[in-house]
Amino acid sequence: MAPRAAPPAGARAPGNAARVLRLVHEEGPISRAELTRRTGLNRSTTLALVGELVDLGLVHEDAPATGVRGTGVGRPSPVVRASADVVAAAAVVEIDAVTVALVGLDGSVRHRRAEPQAAPPTAAEAVATVARLLDELVAHASSTTGPVRVVGIGVAVPGTVRAEDGTVQYAPHLGWHDEPVAEPLADRTGLPVAAANDADLGAWAERLAGSGRGVDDVVYLNGGASGIGGGVITAGRPLIGADGYAGELGHTFVAANGIRCHCGAVGCLETEASREALTSVAGTPPDDLRALAVALAEERPDLESVVDRQVSALVTALRNAIHTVNPEVVVLGGFLGVLLEHVGDRILDDVRAQSMPGTADRLRIVPAALGDDVLTRGAAEIGFRELLRDPAAHTGTPAQPAAAQAAAGRAPVPSSTNAPGTDRDVAAEEARTP
Repeated sequence: MAPRAAPPAGARAPGNAARVLRLVHEEGPISRAELTRRTGLNRSTTLALVGELVDLGLVHEDAPATGVRGTGVGRPSPVVRASADVVAAAAVVEIDAVTVALVGLDGSVRHRRAEPQAAPPTAAEAVATVARLLDELVAHASSTTGPVRVVGIGVAVPGTVRAEDGTVQYAPHLGWHDEPVAEPLADRTGLPVAAANDADLGAWAERLAGSGRGVDDVVYLNGGASGIGGGVITAGRPLIGADGYAGELGHTFVAANGIRCHCGAVGCLETEASREALTSVAGTPPDDLRALAVALAEERPDLESVVDRQVSALVTALRNAIHTVNPEVVVLGGFLGVLLEHVGDRILDDVRAQSMPGTADRLRIVPAALGDDVLTRGAAEIGFRELLRDPAAHTGTPAQPAAAQAAAGRAPVPSSTNAPGTDRDVAAEEARTP
Protein backbone atom coordinates (compact mmCIF):
# COMPACT_ATOMS: atom_id res chain seq x y z
CA MET A 1 0.00 0.00 0.00
CA ALA A 2 1.31 3.46 -0.86
CA PRO A 3 2.02 5.67 2.12
CA ARG A 4 -0.68 8.19 2.92
CA ALA A 5 0.10 11.70 1.72
CA ALA A 6 1.17 14.22 4.32
CA PRO A 7 -1.90 15.97 5.74
CA PRO A 8 -2.57 19.60 4.90
CA ALA A 9 -1.67 22.33 7.34
CA GLY A 10 -4.04 22.27 10.32
CA ALA A 11 -4.99 18.61 9.92
CA ARG A 12 -2.50 17.48 12.58
CA ALA A 13 -3.94 19.74 15.30
CA PRO A 14 -5.43 17.48 18.02
CA GLY A 15 -8.35 19.90 18.26
CA ASN A 16 -9.37 19.29 14.65
CA ALA A 17 -9.18 15.52 14.97
CA ALA A 18 -11.13 15.76 18.23
CA ARG A 19 -13.84 17.86 16.59
CA VAL A 20 -14.28 15.34 13.78
CA LEU A 21 -14.28 12.34 16.11
CA ARG A 22 -16.76 13.97 18.49
CA LEU A 23 -19.16 14.71 15.63
CA VAL A 24 -19.00 11.12 14.37
CA HIS A 25 -19.40 9.78 17.90
CA GLU A 26 -22.32 12.01 18.89
CA GLU A 27 -24.18 12.32 15.60
CA GLY A 28 -23.82 8.74 14.38
CA PRO A 29 -22.94 7.82 10.78
CA ILE A 30 -22.25 11.05 8.91
CA SER A 31 -20.95 11.77 5.43
CA ARG A 32 -17.51 13.23 4.91
CA ALA A 33 -19.14 16.16 3.09
CA GLU A 34 -21.31 16.90 6.13
CA LEU A 35 -18.24 16.76 8.37
CA THR A 36 -16.62 19.38 6.14
CA ARG A 37 -19.69 21.58 6.39
CA ARG A 38 -20.09 21.19 10.15
CA THR A 39 -16.43 21.82 11.01
CA GLY A 40 -15.80 24.61 8.50
CA LEU A 41 -12.59 22.89 7.39
CA ASN A 42 -11.70 22.46 3.74
CA ARG A 43 -12.28 19.13 2.00
CA SER A 44 -8.63 18.10 1.86
CA THR A 45 -8.20 18.72 5.58
CA THR A 46 -11.32 16.71 6.39
CA LEU A 47 -10.08 13.90 4.15
CA ALA A 48 -6.75 13.85 5.99
CA LEU A 49 -8.37 13.94 9.42
CA VAL A 50 -10.73 11.10 8.61
CA GLY A 51 -7.79 9.13 7.22
CA GLU A 52 -5.88 9.69 10.45
CA LEU A 53 -8.83 8.48 12.51
CA VAL A 54 -9.20 5.44 10.23
CA ASP A 55 -5.51 4.63 10.72
CA LEU A 56 -6.02 4.86 14.50
CA GLY A 57 -8.91 2.40 14.23
CA LEU A 58 -11.38 4.88 15.68
CA VAL A 59 -13.62 5.23 12.62
CA HIS A 60 -14.15 3.53 9.30
CA GLU A 61 -15.58 4.70 6.00
CA ASP A 62 -18.36 3.03 4.05
CA ALA A 63 -19.64 3.58 0.54
CA PRO A 64 -22.22 6.37 0.21
CA ALA A 65 -25.68 5.37 1.38
CA THR A 66 -29.12 6.92 1.55
CA GLY A 67 -30.65 7.94 4.85
CA VAL A 68 -27.36 9.07 6.39
CA ARG A 69 -26.83 12.64 7.57
CA GLY A 70 -25.28 14.69 4.78
CA THR A 71 -25.84 12.26 1.89
CA GLY A 72 -28.11 14.51 -0.16
CA VAL A 73 -28.17 15.73 -3.73
CA GLY A 74 -24.84 15.95 -5.54
CA ARG A 75 -21.70 13.88 -5.72
CA PRO A 76 -21.92 10.91 -3.29
CA SER A 77 -19.72 11.24 -0.22
CA PRO A 78 -18.35 8.34 1.85
CA VAL A 79 -20.01 7.74 5.20
CA VAL A 80 -17.89 7.88 8.35
CA ARG A 81 -18.85 5.60 11.26
CA ALA A 82 -17.39 5.30 14.74
CA SER A 83 -15.81 1.97 15.66
CA ALA A 84 -17.81 -0.44 17.78
CA ASP A 85 -14.63 -2.20 18.94
CA VAL A 86 -13.20 0.87 20.65
CA VAL A 87 -15.07 0.89 23.95
CA ALA A 88 -15.46 2.65 27.25
CA ALA A 89 -16.27 0.69 30.39
CA ALA A 90 -19.41 2.15 31.95
CA ALA A 91 -19.87 1.38 35.64
CA VAL A 92 -23.07 2.12 37.54
CA VAL A 93 -22.98 1.85 41.34
CA GLU A 94 -26.32 1.53 43.11
CA ILE A 95 -27.36 0.45 46.57
CA ASP A 96 -28.50 -2.96 45.34
CA ALA A 97 -26.20 -3.69 42.39
CA VAL A 98 -22.95 -2.82 40.63
CA THR A 99 -23.16 -2.97 36.84
CA VAL A 100 -20.40 -2.71 34.24
CA ALA A 101 -20.92 -2.57 30.48
CA LEU A 102 -18.68 -2.14 27.46
CA VAL A 103 -20.05 0.62 25.23
CA GLY A 104 -18.73 1.11 21.73
CA LEU A 105 -17.62 4.46 20.36
CA ASP A 106 -20.61 4.08 18.04
CA GLY A 107 -22.97 4.05 21.05
CA SER A 108 -23.69 0.32 21.00
CA VAL A 109 -23.86 -1.46 24.35
CA ARG A 110 -21.67 -4.45 23.58
CA HIS A 111 -21.59 -6.50 26.78
CA ARG A 112 -23.01 -6.02 30.28
CA ARG A 113 -22.73 -7.73 33.65
CA ALA A 114 -24.48 -6.85 36.91
CA GLU A 115 -23.68 -8.13 40.37
CA PRO A 116 -26.46 -7.81 42.98
CA GLN A 117 -25.45 -6.42 46.37
CA ALA A 118 -26.98 -7.71 49.58
CA ALA A 119 -26.11 -4.40 51.23
CA PRO A 120 -24.88 -1.08 49.85
CA PRO A 121 -21.23 -1.63 48.84
CA THR A 122 -18.42 0.37 50.35
CA ALA A 123 -16.34 2.46 47.97
CA ALA A 124 -13.50 -0.07 48.15
CA GLU A 125 -15.91 -2.93 47.45
CA ALA A 126 -17.39 -1.05 44.50
CA VAL A 127 -13.94 -0.40 43.02
CA ALA A 128 -12.97 -4.06 43.40
CA THR A 129 -16.25 -5.22 41.88
CA VAL A 130 -15.96 -2.88 38.90
CA ALA A 131 -12.39 -4.04 38.20
CA ARG A 132 -13.37 -7.71 38.44
CA LEU A 133 -16.47 -7.34 36.26
CA LEU A 134 -14.39 -5.46 33.70
CA ASP A 135 -11.89 -8.34 33.60
CA GLU A 136 -14.76 -10.77 33.04
CA LEU A 137 -16.31 -8.66 30.30
CA VAL A 138 -13.01 -8.26 28.46
CA ALA A 139 -12.42 -12.02 28.59
CA HIS A 140 -15.97 -12.69 27.42
CA ALA A 141 -15.70 -10.21 24.55
CA SER A 142 -12.39 -11.68 23.41
CA SER A 143 -13.85 -15.18 23.31
CA THR A 144 -17.11 -14.26 21.58
CA THR A 145 -17.06 -11.10 19.46
CA GLY A 146 -13.31 -10.50 19.27
CA PRO A 147 -10.81 -8.19 21.01
CA VAL A 148 -11.92 -4.75 22.14
CA ARG A 149 -9.85 -1.69 23.00
CA VAL A 150 -10.88 -0.17 26.32
CA VAL A 151 -9.96 3.53 26.32
CA GLY A 152 -11.36 4.60 29.69
CA ILE A 153 -13.83 3.99 32.49
CA GLY A 154 -16.78 6.14 33.51
CA VAL A 155 -18.45 5.64 36.88
CA ALA A 156 -21.99 6.80 37.71
CA VAL A 157 -22.65 7.27 41.43
CA PRO A 158 -25.88 8.33 43.23
CA GLY A 159 -24.28 11.21 45.10
CA THR A 160 -22.33 14.42 44.80
CA VAL A 161 -19.00 13.86 43.05
CA ARG A 162 -16.13 16.36 43.09
CA ALA A 163 -15.44 17.17 39.45
CA GLU A 164 -11.73 17.80 39.80
CA ASP A 165 -10.69 14.34 41.01
CA GLY A 166 -13.66 11.97 40.95
CA THR A 167 -14.01 11.81 44.74
CA VAL A 168 -17.53 11.07 45.98
CA GLN A 169 -18.16 13.83 48.46
CA TYR A 170 -21.50 12.49 49.71
CA ALA A 171 -23.60 9.51 48.64
CA PRO A 172 -26.16 9.16 51.43
CA HIS A 173 -27.89 6.01 50.21
CA LEU A 174 -24.53 4.28 49.88
CA GLY A 175 -23.22 5.73 53.15
CA TRP A 176 -20.15 7.25 51.45
CA HIS A 177 -18.41 10.41 52.65
CA ASP A 178 -15.30 11.77 50.88
CA GLU A 179 -14.55 8.46 49.21
CA PRO A 180 -12.02 8.42 46.33
CA VAL A 181 -13.27 6.34 43.41
CA ALA A 182 -11.53 7.48 40.22
CA GLU A 183 -7.95 7.29 41.50
CA PRO A 184 -8.05 3.79 43.08
CA LEU A 185 -9.88 2.39 40.05
CA ALA A 186 -7.29 3.95 37.72
CA ASP A 187 -4.52 2.42 39.85
CA ARG A 188 -6.27 -0.95 39.74
CA THR A 189 -6.91 -1.04 35.98
CA GLY A 190 -4.27 1.19 34.39
CA LEU A 191 -7.00 3.12 32.54
CA PRO A 192 -8.20 6.73 32.70
CA VAL A 193 -11.18 6.94 35.06
CA ALA A 194 -13.79 9.65 35.55
CA ALA A 195 -16.70 9.64 37.99
CA ALA A 196 -19.82 11.80 38.12
CA ASN A 197 -23.30 12.02 39.58
CA ASP A 198 -25.57 9.46 37.97
CA ALA A 199 -28.44 11.83 37.17
CA ASP A 200 -26.09 14.33 35.53
CA LEU A 201 -24.89 11.52 33.29
CA GLY A 202 -28.45 10.39 32.62
CA ALA A 203 -29.40 13.91 31.58
CA TRP A 204 -26.52 14.05 29.11
CA ALA A 205 -27.33 10.60 27.70
CA GLU A 206 -30.98 11.53 27.12
CA ARG A 207 -29.86 14.75 25.46
CA LEU A 208 -27.48 12.91 23.13
CA ALA A 209 -29.55 9.87 22.24
CA GLY A 210 -32.89 9.89 24.03
CA SER A 211 -35.98 12.03 24.55
CA GLY A 212 -33.94 15.23 24.73
CA ARG A 213 -31.92 14.61 21.56
CA GLY A 214 -31.00 17.86 19.86
CA VAL A 215 -32.59 20.02 22.60
CA ASP A 216 -30.31 22.56 24.27
CA ASP A 217 -32.32 23.13 27.47
CA VAL A 218 -33.33 19.95 29.30
CA VAL A 219 -34.23 18.99 32.86
CA TYR A 220 -33.91 15.30 33.69
CA LEU A 221 -35.35 13.61 36.78
CA ASN A 222 -34.95 9.92 37.52
CA GLY A 223 -36.58 7.97 40.33
CA GLY A 224 -34.91 4.77 41.42
CA ALA A 225 -33.48 2.72 44.25
CA SER A 226 -31.29 5.59 45.42
CA GLY A 227 -34.02 8.23 45.51
CA ILE A 228 -34.60 10.96 42.93
CA GLY A 229 -31.68 12.39 41.02
CA GLY A 230 -31.73 15.37 38.72
CA GLY A 231 -29.59 16.80 35.96
CA VAL A 232 -29.84 19.99 33.92
CA ILE A 233 -28.63 20.83 30.42
CA THR A 234 -28.68 24.55 29.65
CA ALA A 235 -27.60 26.15 26.37
CA GLY A 236 -26.41 22.72 25.27
CA ARG A 237 -24.06 22.28 28.23
CA PRO A 238 -24.40 20.41 31.51
CA LEU A 239 -25.09 22.59 34.53
CA ILE A 240 -22.29 21.40 36.81
CA GLY A 241 -21.62 24.17 39.34
CA ALA A 242 -18.42 25.32 41.01
CA ASP A 243 -17.53 21.89 42.42
CA GLY A 244 -19.71 19.58 40.33
CA TYR A 245 -22.68 19.49 42.71
CA ALA A 246 -25.35 21.39 40.75
CA GLY A 247 -28.68 19.85 39.76
CA GLU A 248 -29.69 18.14 43.02
CA LEU A 249 -33.38 18.47 42.15
CA GLY A 250 -34.28 15.51 44.35
CA HIS A 251 -33.68 17.85 47.28
CA THR A 252 -35.91 20.61 46.00
CA PHE A 253 -38.20 21.83 48.79
CA VAL A 254 -41.79 20.76 48.06
CA ALA A 255 -43.64 20.33 51.41
CA ALA A 256 -43.49 22.50 54.53
CA ASN A 257 -44.90 19.77 56.78
CA GLY A 258 -43.18 16.92 54.99
CA ILE A 259 -40.96 14.02 55.93
CA ARG A 260 -37.46 14.65 57.24
CA CYS A 261 -34.90 13.75 54.60
CA HIS A 262 -31.55 12.04 55.17
CA CYS A 263 -29.93 15.31 54.04
CA GLY A 264 -31.30 16.96 57.19
CA ALA A 265 -34.00 19.07 55.54
CA VAL A 266 -37.76 18.57 55.65
CA GLY A 267 -40.00 18.10 52.63
CA CYS A 268 -37.50 17.20 49.89
CA LEU A 269 -38.93 15.85 46.65
CA GLU A 270 -37.34 12.42 47.07
CA THR A 271 -38.98 11.91 50.48
CA GLU A 272 -42.38 13.16 49.33
CA ALA A 273 -42.31 11.18 46.09
CA SER A 274 -40.49 7.90 46.66
CA ARG A 275 -40.48 4.68 44.70
CA GLU A 276 -40.75 2.58 47.85
CA ALA A 277 -43.84 4.45 49.09
CA LEU A 278 -45.55 3.87 45.76
CA THR A 279 -44.57 0.24 45.21
CA SER A 280 -45.34 -0.79 48.78
CA VAL A 281 -48.96 0.29 48.34
CA ALA A 282 -49.05 -1.14 44.82
CA GLY A 283 -47.73 -4.46 46.15
CA THR A 284 -45.11 -4.75 43.41
CA PRO A 285 -41.35 -5.40 43.59
CA PRO A 286 -39.49 -2.07 43.87
CA ASP A 287 -37.50 -2.64 40.69
CA ASP A 288 -40.34 -3.99 38.52
CA LEU A 289 -41.65 -0.93 36.72
CA ARG A 290 -43.82 -2.96 34.36
CA ALA A 291 -45.64 -4.51 37.31
CA LEU A 292 -46.07 -1.04 38.79
CA ALA A 293 -47.63 0.22 35.55
CA VAL A 294 -50.07 -2.71 35.58
CA ALA A 295 -51.03 -1.99 39.20
CA LEU A 296 -51.56 1.70 38.48
CA ALA A 297 -53.85 0.84 35.58
CA GLU A 298 -56.25 -0.75 38.09
CA GLU A 299 -56.88 2.74 39.57
CA ARG A 300 -57.36 1.45 43.11
CA PRO A 301 -58.42 4.27 45.46
CA ASP A 302 -55.66 3.58 47.98
CA LEU A 303 -53.00 3.67 45.25
CA GLU A 304 -54.49 6.73 43.54
CA SER A 305 -54.25 8.61 46.83
CA VAL A 306 -50.49 8.00 46.86
CA VAL A 307 -50.28 8.97 43.19
CA ASP A 308 -52.05 12.26 43.91
CA ARG A 309 -49.60 13.18 46.69
CA GLN A 310 -46.56 12.27 44.64
CA VAL A 311 -47.74 14.06 41.51
CA SER A 312 -48.41 17.17 43.58
CA ALA A 313 -44.85 17.09 44.98
CA LEU A 314 -43.39 16.48 41.52
CA VAL A 315 -45.33 19.39 40.03
CA THR A 316 -44.00 21.73 42.72
CA ALA A 317 -40.43 20.60 42.06
CA LEU A 318 -40.83 21.04 38.30
CA ARG A 319 -42.32 24.50 38.76
CA ASN A 320 -39.23 25.46 40.76
CA ALA A 321 -36.93 24.09 38.07
CA ILE A 322 -38.84 25.81 35.26
CA HIS A 323 -38.67 29.17 36.98
CA THR A 324 -34.93 28.68 37.48
CA VAL A 325 -33.65 27.29 34.17
CA ASN A 326 -36.61 27.57 31.72
CA PRO A 327 -36.17 24.20 29.96
CA GLU A 328 -37.79 23.24 26.69
CA VAL A 329 -38.08 19.58 27.68
CA VAL A 330 -38.42 17.78 31.01
CA VAL A 331 -37.48 14.10 30.82
CA LEU A 332 -38.77 11.77 33.55
CA GLY A 333 -37.14 8.38 34.09
CA GLY A 334 -37.57 5.42 36.41
CA PHE A 335 -40.81 5.30 38.40
CA LEU A 336 -41.39 8.98 37.60
CA GLY A 337 -41.75 8.02 33.95
CA VAL A 338 -44.31 5.39 34.95
CA LEU A 339 -46.23 8.04 36.90
CA LEU A 340 -46.16 10.35 33.89
CA GLU A 341 -47.57 7.72 31.57
CA HIS A 342 -50.27 6.91 34.13
CA VAL A 343 -51.57 10.47 34.63
CA GLY A 344 -50.97 11.73 31.08
CA ASP A 345 -51.15 15.50 30.59
CA ARG A 346 -52.06 16.17 34.20
CA ILE A 347 -48.48 16.94 35.23
CA LEU A 348 -47.94 19.39 32.36
CA ASP A 349 -51.31 21.06 32.92
CA ASP A 350 -50.64 21.49 36.66
CA VAL A 351 -47.12 22.81 36.04
CA ARG A 352 -48.43 25.40 33.58
CA ALA A 353 -51.17 26.40 36.02
CA GLN A 354 -48.54 27.12 38.70
CA SER A 355 -45.95 28.79 36.47
CA MET A 356 -45.47 32.41 35.52
CA PRO A 357 -47.03 33.33 32.15
CA GLY A 358 -44.81 32.35 29.25
CA THR A 359 -42.34 30.21 31.19
CA ALA A 360 -43.99 26.90 30.30
CA ASP A 361 -45.69 27.71 27.00
CA ARG A 362 -43.27 25.61 24.94
CA LEU A 363 -42.56 23.09 27.67
CA ARG A 364 -42.82 19.38 26.92
CA ILE A 365 -42.74 16.71 29.65
CA VAL A 366 -41.81 13.30 28.26
CA PRO A 367 -40.74 9.87 29.54
CA ALA A 368 -37.10 8.86 29.23
CA ALA A 369 -36.31 6.91 26.07
CA LEU A 370 -33.12 5.02 26.94
CA GLY A 371 -34.56 2.79 29.65
CA ASP A 372 -31.97 0.60 31.37
CA ASP A 373 -29.24 2.00 29.12
CA VAL A 374 -29.50 5.60 30.29
CA LEU A 375 -26.87 5.55 33.04
CA THR A 376 -24.69 3.14 31.07
CA ARG A 377 -24.65 5.49 28.08
CA GLY A 378 -24.01 8.48 30.35
CA ALA A 379 -21.12 6.81 32.18
CA ALA A 380 -19.59 5.77 28.87
CA GLU A 381 -19.50 9.41 27.76
CA ILE A 382 -17.09 10.35 30.53
CA GLY A 383 -15.19 7.13 29.88
CA PHE A 384 -14.53 8.44 26.37
CA ARG A 385 -13.48 11.87 27.65
CA GLU A 386 -9.72 11.49 27.23
CA LEU A 387 -10.06 9.88 23.80
CA LEU A 388 -12.34 12.66 22.56
CA ARG A 389 -9.93 15.26 23.93
CA ASP A 390 -6.92 13.95 21.95
CA PRO A 391 -7.65 10.90 19.76
CA ALA A 392 -4.03 10.18 18.85
CA ALA A 393 -2.87 10.11 22.47
CA HIS A 394 -5.62 7.93 23.96
CA THR A 395 -6.49 5.20 21.47
CA GLY A 396 -6.19 2.47 24.09
CA THR A 397 -4.77 -1.01 23.60
CA PRO A 398 -6.39 -4.39 23.02
CA ALA A 399 -7.87 -4.96 26.44
CA GLN A 400 -6.48 -7.48 28.87
CA PRO A 401 -7.49 -8.19 32.45
CA ALA A 402 -6.13 -5.82 35.09
CA ALA A 403 -4.12 -8.63 36.70
CA ALA A 404 -2.32 -9.25 33.41
CA GLN A 405 -1.62 -5.53 33.06
CA ALA A 406 -0.07 -5.46 36.49
CA ALA A 407 2.04 -8.52 35.73
CA ALA A 408 3.30 -6.84 32.57
CA GLY A 409 4.35 -3.81 34.58
CA ARG A 410 1.93 -1.46 32.87
CA ALA A 411 2.07 1.98 34.49
CA PRO A 412 -1.21 3.23 35.96
CA VAL A 413 -2.93 6.05 34.11
CA PRO A 414 -3.96 9.06 36.20
CA SER A 415 -7.64 9.54 36.80
CA SER A 416 -9.42 12.04 34.57
CA THR A 417 -9.64 15.68 35.51
CA ASN A 418 -11.21 18.74 33.98
CA ALA A 419 -7.91 19.97 32.56
CA PRO A 420 -8.10 22.51 29.71
CA GLY A 421 -8.17 21.21 26.15
CA THR A 422 -5.48 21.63 23.55
CA ASP A 423 -7.10 24.62 21.87
CA ARG A 424 -10.18 26.78 22.13
CA ASP A 425 -12.28 24.56 19.87
CA VAL A 426 -11.72 21.34 21.78
CA ALA A 427 -12.00 23.16 25.12
CA ALA A 428 -15.41 24.42 24.08
CA GLU A 429 -16.45 20.90 23.09
CA GLU A 430 -15.23 19.46 26.39
CA ALA A 431 -17.36 21.95 28.26
CA ARG A 432 -20.41 20.26 26.79
CA THR A 433 -19.77 16.94 28.53
CA PRO A 434 -20.38 16.19 32.24
